[in-house]
Amino acid sequence: MNNFEVVLILNPELSTNTLDEEISKFKSNLEAHSAKVINEENWGLRDLSYSINKFKKAFYRFLQVETSGSIVKEISKEINQSENIIRYIFIKVKKHQELPTKLNHEKK
Repeated sequence: MNNFEVVLILNPELSTNTLDEEISKFKSNLEAHSAKVINEENWGLRDLSYSINKFKKAFYRFLQVETSGSIVKEISKEINQSENIIRYIFIKVKKHQELPTKLNHEKK
């Protein structure tokens, strides 16, 4: 098993319920592929560096995941089908960073 850190950027027009449902769907998708979510952090609504699909802001969610690289490819294919996740990135790390992250401190 490898360690990955995932950042999801979600549509800023989502209601709180829809946002929570989208995150739950993503996490259950991970678990269906036998991936394990270690930690999760909500970075909230933030400004984007550049417009994505005419959005200037988006919701950010950070997850620490334990899975294999082949599973990441499968999950990426499924994420591409979602209209609410506008960007995402999986980053392979040797060791997960300690939470809370610096970005989480900045929003306060």
